Amino acid sequence: MRIKVNGIELYYVKRGTGSPFVLLHGNGQDHTIYGALIRRLSRHYTVYAIDSRDHGKSSRVKYLSYLDKMKDTAAFIEALDLRKPLLYGFSDGGIIGILLAIYHPDILSKLIISGANTHPDGIKRPMLALIKIGYFFTRSNKLKLMLTQPDITDEQLRTITTPTMVLAGRHDIIKQKHTENIASNIPGSILWIINGEGHQSYLMSSDKLYMILEPFINEGFTG
Repeated sequence: MRIKVNGIELYYVKRGTGSPFVLLHGNGQDHTIYGALIRRLSRHYTVYAIDSRDHGKSSRVKYLSYLDKMKDTAAFIEALDLRKPLLYGFSDGGIIGILLAIYHPDILSKLIISGANTHPDGIKRPMLALIKIGYFFTRSNKLKLMLTQPDITDEQLRTITTPTMVLAGRHDIIKQKHTENIASNIPGSILWIINGEGHQSYLMSSDKLYMILEPFINEGFTG
């Protein structure tokens, strides 16, 4: 399905029935990373898995920013009249989720982020070096985004009022102290460092990811 928002066209898939649940993928990916998770979530929720701008089947753009992606997501939620959706964002999707909770404090019912960073220096040095090399040869706007953004302050994190869960793999490309700092500054957030996992390995096992999310997302669920 496609929808025009914020001056571009976003592609998304919709599955299931129930309260709305938005899924946002990482850099260089698309909604298909969530195929197995969608099957689990759609038993209780109406799932909306979006291809972000310049990804998947959504509109191509010359310049990328996390603020633009956040505005796309806010416009998507408003255009479809989604009432207080849950949102799970992985990596870049988690950054978008953080910004959404900062700039639109009443738009979400719950936020789950994983493998997200609030500044490029949250990425471990070896991976940051590889990204720099990749950008040198490709001039990719997606790699440039990771090298120059985001720039979210601790003060901004402290303004978040949405119930939030912060996840990362024990061997994530994001520094663990960075993830811990995000969680410590979001009031009342839950932190879970997933043992034995990397940046996205737990996404490849839908049962593992769903079992981690389930107690948080279905709290009070009676369906």
